[in-house]
Amino acid sequence: MKEFDPLTFLAVFQEMLGPLLWLLVLVALAGTLACAALLLRERGLVSRRLVRAEIAGLFGGVLALVLMAKVSSSGFTDAGGPADWFLIALVYGLGLLGTTVIVYAVMGWLGWPRREASA
Repeated sequence: MKEFDPLTFLAVFQEMLGPLLWLLVLVALAGTLACAALLLRERGLVSRRLVRAEIAGLFGGVLALVLMAKVSSSGFTDAGGPADWFLIALVYGLGLLGTTVIVYAVMGWLGWPRREASA
């Protein structure tokens, strides 16, 4: 692969995930926008909510790995080189980050936990 072509990646992801790809893209965009709007509304992070969202993110990373194993033709025992392990770590990290952002936004818009008034 001499040239970087994003459309090739799009075609591969479309082949692997099918319509789920577009659902994941929409969820990621909606979650990011909801989190950004929440941060602007609250003018900062709520630490208790962030910690709980990070804990949920751990499970989201695992779910991302499960999804990767389902849509690919290989399993984790087939990972041989450093590039394979880097890709596995990248998928876990993106699942963790995405879940953390979405859970933080959902918890914030639902009003849990309440932000304490500063004195």
